[in-house]
Amino acid sequence: MIRKIAVAMLATSALATPAFAEEAPAGGAEHGNAIIVTAARTILPANALPLTVDLIDKAALDEQLAISGSVTDAVATLTPSFSPTRQKLSGAGETLRGRSPLHAINGIPQSTPLRDGSRDGFTIDGFFVDRVELIYGSNALQGIGGTGGIVNQVTVGAPVQEGVSGRVLLQGTADNEFSDAGMGGKAAGLVQYKADRFDASVGAAYELRGIFRDGEGRPIGINLTQGETQDSQTLSLFGRFGYEVTDTMRLDLIASRFELEGDGDYMVVAGNRATGLPTSQQRGTPPGVPATNRTESLALSLTDSDLGGGNFVSQIFWNRSRDTFGGEPNPIATFQDAAIAPVGTLFDQSQNRSRKYGGKLSYERALPGFEALTLIAGFDALWDTTEQRLIATGRSWVPPTDFRSLAPFGQANLKLAGGLVRLAGGARYENVKISIDDYTTLASSGSTFVSGGRPTFDDVLLNGGVIVEPVAGIRAYASYAEGYTVPDVGRITRSVSTPGTDIDDFLDIAPIVSNNREIGFEVKRGPLDASAAYFWSSSKNGQRLQAGPDGIFTVERERVEIEGLEINLAVRTPIDGLTLSAGYAHIVGRYDSDDDNVVDTDLDGANISPDRLNLAAGYAKGPFSARVQTQFYLARTFDGPNRDTRNDFEGYALTDAFVRYQTAIGGLSLAVQNLFDKQYISYASDTQRPTDNFFNFAGRGRTFTLGWDYRF
Repeated sequence: MIRKIAVAMLATSALATPAFAEEAPAGGAEHGNAIIVTAARTILPANALPLTVDLIDKAALDEQLAISGSVTDAVATLTPSFSPTRQKLSGAGETLRGRSPLHAINGIPQSTPLRDGSRDGFTIDGFFVDRVELIYGSNALQGIGGTGGIVNQVTVGAPVQEGVSGRVLLQGTADNEFSDAGMGGKAAGLVQYKADRFDASVGAAYELRGIFRDGEGRPIGINLTQGETQDSQTLSLFGRFGYEVTDTMRLDLIASRFELEGDGDYMVVAGNRATGLPTSQQRGTPPGVPATNRTESLALSLTDSDLGGGNFVSQIFWNRSRDTFGGEPNPIATFQDAAIAPVGTLFDQSQNRSRKYGGKLSYERALPGFEALTLIAGFDALWDTTEQRLIATGRSWVPPTDFRSLAPFGQANLKLAGGLVRLAGGARYENVKISIDDYTTLASSGSTFVSGGRPTFDDVLLNGGVIVEPVAGIRAYASYAEGYTVPDVGRITRSVSTPGTDIDDFLDIAPIVSNNREIGFEVKRGPLDASAAYFWSSSKNGQRLQAGPDGIFTVERERVEIEGLEINLAVRTPIDGLTLSAGYAHIVGRYDSDDDNVVDTDLDGANISPDRLNLAAGYAKGPFSARVQTQFYLARTFDGPNRDTRNDFEGYALTDAFVRYQTAIGGLSLAVQNLFDKQYISYASDTQRPTDNFFNFAGRGRTFTLGWDYRF
C-alpha cells in the first residue's frame, strides 16, 4: 500500500524513532490513529503539515523489489514525477520533480554532492528496508542536497517479540529466453533477538545477476564506465543493536556495509542509432578494474519521547563510500598526458572517495500554557571530504575537497479554531565552508595551476505554510520553502583551464538556492484516497548537466524554472480486496541559455523526467495477493534555440505483474517485469547523445522472478 501523507520537514533521525510509527505518542487524542512519518522532525499528525510525502510500506516495496530488484526502480515505478531509471548502476539524470533528490538511509545522506557519482541509489539491499519515505520538493530543513526532495529508506525496526525471530528469502531470476547467461539468484536472511530491554538484528543478503536482454532477445549493452547492475554480484550486511534505557528513552546502533561489484565478463558492442539498433555486448574482458560501488555506514542515536514533557531526538553518524568507475577499451582523451605516455595510449579509470560524519538533534514540545503552539528547535552539523582519483596512475582528477555545514533551525506550528486552520513555518541558518588546497588540473585541461581557497556561504532559509481542514479527511494547503545545496563542485574544479584562477573568487561554486511553492488538496474519506498538487520552483543560479563529446558531463550554472502538476487517486472497490489506482505527473522545466535572466530553453532528458500516467489494480484477500501495473511514459519534445529533434522522446508503455500465495511454510511469489516484452530505448538514451552508438541502450525485456520467503 502506498499512502500519500503530508509532511513539512526532512527526515534526519528515522532510525531513532521507530516507536512513533507504531504507537501513538503521548500528548493527546489527536495522535491516536494518525500516521506519524518517522522521516519528519515532528510527532504532529500528518494533517498538521503543509507538504506531501509518499510512504511506500513493506508490502508494496517487496512487490516492487520482486519485479525490478532495486529500491530505486521501485520508487521510480510508483512515483509519477520521478524519472524512469537508467537500469544501470549510475543514476545520473534521475530526478524528482525535475531536480536531484537526496538519497538517505535512516536520515543519513548517501549522496556525495561535492562530486556526484550518482551511485547513491545503491547503498543497501532492499531486504533490510522496512519502508521508503519520499518527501517532495525543496525544503530548508533538508539541509544540503535534495532540492527535488528526499528518498529516505527506513531500515527494519527492532523486534517486538521476546526471543528469536527473523526472515529468510530465496529468489531466482530469468530472462525471457531462460538463458544460462541471464540467470540470477538471491539469498537473504535476518535474525532478530529480544531479551527484556535489549534487542539485536543481524542479517546478510547476497545477489548474483546475469546479463539483461531487451524485448527482442538481444543482450543489453554494458556501460563500462558508469557501471552496471547486470553481470554483477552484491553483498549487503546489516546490524542493529538497541537498548531501552527507560520506558521512553532508547539507544540504537545501526551498522551496514554494501558492495556491488561488476564481474567484468563482457565488452560493449556499438549499436546503430541511424538504423535503430541498440548497443549490445559480447564476451570479453574490459581493461582495468570493473565498476564497483561500496558503502559503509555507522549511526548511533538516542531518543526520548518524554524528556521534560517534549520529544528529543539525537544522532551521530559516519559514512564512507568508494565509487569505482570502469575503464574503456579506447583510452579516454581526458586522461591523456604526454608526460606519462604517448597521447592516445594512456589507460586510466577514476574512483570517487567520500567520507562524511555529522550529528543531528532536535527537541519538540507544545508551549506550556498555550498547547495549541508546538515549537521545534534543532541543530545539524555535517563534514564531508571528497576526492576523485585516477587509480591506474595515482593522479588526482578532482582535488580533495572539504565541506562543512553548521545549521541551527527552528519551527513553529499553530493550531487555530480547533484544528480547522493551522499555520506552520520556520527558518534554518546555513553556514557552509568549502576548502580546497592549491592543485593542478590534468593535462587535458592545460595542467592549469589553481590557487586553493576556503569560500564561505551563509544564508537564512525560510519555509511557511497554511493548512485548512474543514472536514476530517478533506484538507487543502499552500506552502513556500527554500532548498539549499551546492553544485557538483568536482565537475567544476576538475575542468578549470584558465590560468590565474582563484577558488575564493570562482563564482561557479556558489550554492544553489531553490524556491519551492506548492498548493495541494487531499481527500481521504471512506474508499477514496485522492490528492492533487501544483508546484513551481526556481533557482537564480541553478545547475544543469551538459554532456561533452567524450560523454563526460560538465556543469552549467544558469537560471532554472520548473513547474508541474501531480495527481494521485486510489479507490477501494465494492469487490472485497480490490483496489484501483492511478497517478499522473506533468512537469515543465526551462533554463536561461543566453544569460539574460529569462528562461528560453527546455531542460533535456538528462535533467527532467517525461510526463507520466500510472495505472494499477491490486488485490489482497486471505493468503492471495496480486498486482498489475502499467506506466505510460508520454512522448516529449524539447524546444529551444538549439533544438536537436533526435533528442525528442518517443514514449513507451510498460506493464508488470505480481502474484503471491501465503502457505504454512512461507510465501511463494512470481513477478514479471515488462509483461508484454515491449522493445524500447531507455529514456536516458533516447534523449541524449544522438550520435553516440555506445549509448543507445535498450530497456529490459520480459523478466521472471520466482521467490520464497519465510518468517519465524
